[in-house]
Amino acid sequence: MHTSFLQSQGWEEFQKSVGYQTFRVDSALLIKKSLFFGKSYFYAPRAGTSNGERVTGNFIDDIIQLAKKENCIFLRIEPSAALPAIHYPLRKVADVQPSQTIILNLEKSEEELLAQMHPKTRYNIRLAEKKAVTVRTVETRHGASEDFEKFWELMEETVGRDKFRSHGKEYYKTMLDSLDISIPTAPASSPPRRPAGSKEGNDGNKLSVRLYFAEYENKILAAGIFVFYADAVTYLHGASTHERKEIMAPYALHWQMIKLAKQLGYKHYDFYGINEKKWPGVTRFKRGFGGKEVNYPGCYDAIFNKRWYTIYCVFRYIKRLVR
Repeated sequence: MHTSFLQSQGWEEFQKSVGYQTFRVDSALLIKKSLFFGKSYFYAPRAGTSNGERVTGNFIDDIIQLAKKENCIFLRIEPSAALPAIHYPLRKVADVQPSQTIILNLEKSEEELLAQMHPKTRYNIRLAEKKAVTVRTVETRHGASEDFEKFWELMEETVGRDKFRSHGKEYYKTMLDSLDISIPTAPASSPPRRPAGSKEGNDGNKLSVRLYFAEYENKILAAGIFVFYADAVTYLHGASTHERKEIMAPYALHWQMIKLAKQLGYKHYDFYGINEKKWPGVTRFKRGFGGKEVNYPGCYDAIFNKRWYTIYCVFRYIKRLVR
């Protein structure tokens, strides 16, 4: 399992920049989320991957004193591997991060990667190449707002068409403004630990988040936000238009990014999320590239205060009814 950017120092700094308070327990990142009446909860995304270790029962115990101090009534945790037995009630809840994904092994040659693809995917990649679809990185910092506005237009079209949930405009803008730094090459070996305060993980890996466009005849047809961290490139968010679908721009975008990741020495390309029921079309598209399907345990609430957790669940239920 590759190291998750969600536990990196850079991602922690980004969470702070959008208004969340963060903590580290046993090196794992906890993000504090506010609720009602001064209550809150901790969220631990992909816990257990910041230093390659699995979550243990002691990890949960170590959070208790901090939870009392911060008025946190539960821990929402998405572990990288199965949770051990713990001393607190555990409830499975809806995923925050996708619990299924597809990961390509970039240590294979380009020929081997093409061979493992579905024939239709290979055909669409070749078609996009013949049509001369180009892929370029987008500079979104230092006032380069025009390209970001184009990305946001694509995102709004995609959300409206495919009924996806997305973050707000400022969330994406802040992410790109704060994390759009030079792309690091993949580390050849484990570097020494770095002090807090830099955009690097506890293992010294730099985090970079970049926006890319796939274009045809000077028109943007597809866009993707990609994360470069540790030994993996992750396709975090994507958007596209239905105009000129026959050009197959999304296939060109991913094939060029796969090749770029290989050139920079990364070992994994993570498509970051499949689900046949929720996203059948997207899942079919990603599966066309081959690769290994990975299933994470999912999302769980470790309940520290049963009474307040019950009140929280009632509030959530009422909120859904009145939407």
